[in-house]
Amino acid sequence: MLFTKYLQPDAPARVRLAWGGWTVLAVTGLGCCVGLLSLLLAAFSYSALDGRELFRSYFTAPLIPALNLLTPVLLIWLFFLLTRRAWAGFLGAFLPVMGITLVNYFKIRLRSDPFLAVDLRLAAEAGNIVGGYTLDLTTPVWLTLGCFLAGLLFALLAVPRLPLKWPERGLGLGACLALTAVSFSALFTSPQVYQAAVNDSLINPWSDVEVFLSKGCVYPFLYSARELFPAPPEGYDAQEAAALLARYPDTDIPESKKVSVVAVMLEAFADFTDFPALAGEEGVAAAYAPWHALEEQSVSGDLLTNIFAGGTVDSEWGFLTGYTQHSDFRSPTDSYVWYLKGQGYQTFGSHPGHGWFYNRQNVNTYLGFDEYWFTENHYGTLVDPVTAVYHSDGILVRELLAQLEERSQAGPCFSFSVSYQNHGPYDTQAAQTSYVSDAVPLSPESRNILDHYLGGIAETAQAMSDLAAGLEELEEPVVLVLFGDHKPWGGNGNSVYTELGADFDLSTAEGFKEYYSTPYLIWANSAAKEVLGNSFTGDGGDFSPCFLMAELFDLCGWEGPGFLQLSRQVRSATPMVHTLGLYWRDGGPTSELPEADAAFLADFLRAQYYREHELK
Repeated sequence: MLFTKYLQPDAPARVRLAWGGWTVLAVTGLGCCVGLLSLLLAAFSYSALDGRELFRSYFTAPLIPALNLLTPVLLIWLFFLLTRRAWAGFLGAFLPVMGITLVNYFKIRLRSDPFLAVDLRLAAEAGNIVGGYTLDLTTPVWLTLGCFLAGLLFALLAVPRLPLKWPERGLGLGACLALTAVSFSALFTSPQVYQAAVNDSLINPWSDVEVFLSKGCVYPFLYSARELFPAPPEGYDAQEAAALLARYPDTDIPESKKVSVVAVMLEAFADFTDFPALAGEEGVAAAYAPWHALEEQSVSGDLLTNIFAGGTVDSEWGFLTGYTQHSDFRSPTDSYVWYLKGQGYQTFGSHPGHGWFYNRQNVNTYLGFDEYWFTENHYGTLVDPVTAVYHSDGILVRELLAQLEERSQAGPCFSFSVSYQNHGPYDTQAAQTSYVSDAVPLSPESRNILDHYLGGIAETAQAMSDLAAGLEELEEPVVLVLFGDHKPWGGNGNSVYTELGADFDLSTAEGFKEYYSTPYLIWANSAAKEVLGNSFTGDGGDFSPCFLMAELFDLCGWEGPGFLQLSRQVRSATPMVHTLGLYWRDGGPTSELPEADAAFLADFLRAQYYREHELK
């Protein structure tokens, strides 16, 4: 360090005092600069918002810069006191803070999804997913690199080594750790503080990504740590929740109505003919023709999902459990799969991908599946996981039909599979087949993304039609459930959707569906229609994935488990219970429910928490 001589014991007191003051200002200033850089990157991470205006808006709400700057300031002092070196303090603050910020930056640009603390549990999956995307080295990213080098040089050359001995440093470290602990519990994870840090003049308050960014990056990331330790709903009482569930005892499925069920959740399956810009496109219509023909023979509608372009298991586990929201399952948890297993059903399924993805190899056991095929124990000899992303639905259908034909001889089956074909991102180079004509004004990149996606969808739609045809040939009664998990990736910054004219206005039914809806259908073979006395055709309505199993039970004439009976009543009040705090009434989203319905929903959520966390 260039100025060490000024801190020698024999240096004049005023000089040592001046350099002491400089050290405090420099170290604190470096921490503040890291926080400001994090805010700048957060402001420019989402193309739907004006980055300059969003960055300025942070300073109209003093809590936001204070909470985002406090973390790097605490970190830099913590490491400075620990090592006595400013450069080590700078690294200790810059690396974690900007690491979080850069992951958030790219996650939002690639998938329009903020980086939350719970994502840390899926670090391995994230690494495999990101490998398929193109990470643009934008101006903010280069600025981050430049600031890193400048800050490191400044800390090395302009900030003196801390002259304090261990007793004084120990006191400082203790104070810093105490302040960090108090800040985390009293500030960073406090719902009251989060509500007070309002900055909604530029955002749609119903957009989770925009609400997150309105508060910066580091602060809302730390606040999301609350989700790592789920808290019961307000007013929760385990005995009252158990008593509510006890009022709805499980009802057995009549032996005469025990038909097999085959359900397949289709990766990133959405109907792009719903977008006006593509509604008249012959190529697009041809891609979906087998699906639309199957819809005509089914009960169909839209799922109103919680997720967009990722987070697959939210829709998956909502269907299997009936939960409006859930934690990561770490132990056996009550579900509809367990109910069907208790009714004598064989429970099994397939996914032509790795079992460790979303920890399905363990979670599926926790939810009640007897057996599940993954790459590791079945599909690896049929298709490798890379090829499965592009061409595997035909293989999946072939294996499902063979499996069901063999196992249905031993009794009714519940088969639930998750497809892998059509997982994003999609190639930005020209596709072999063009589905979108030049009449649709799209950039070359967006047109190529759509053509590659629709090519995969055409294969999927035909494969699902083949699955229905194969089930029709069986003598055993079988009901088929097909649904999409979420809308597909549509280019960095949702460029494809923007060029198609989607405004994603979540306050309107059209905008909400553009962002959150996927199709579903429930079809039955002739044997099942005869056994159940139902034609299985018509409009099933739109609802959250957590109500899809209830729709299936209704069509089959099954009363079902008590929790599903309770769920039916919630659906009659609001067919959507969204993680954004939104409901569905009078054909559109709303944040308010009538008092009686809101009270009943609150009781349901308490019963849901009890069922997931305490009922074993």
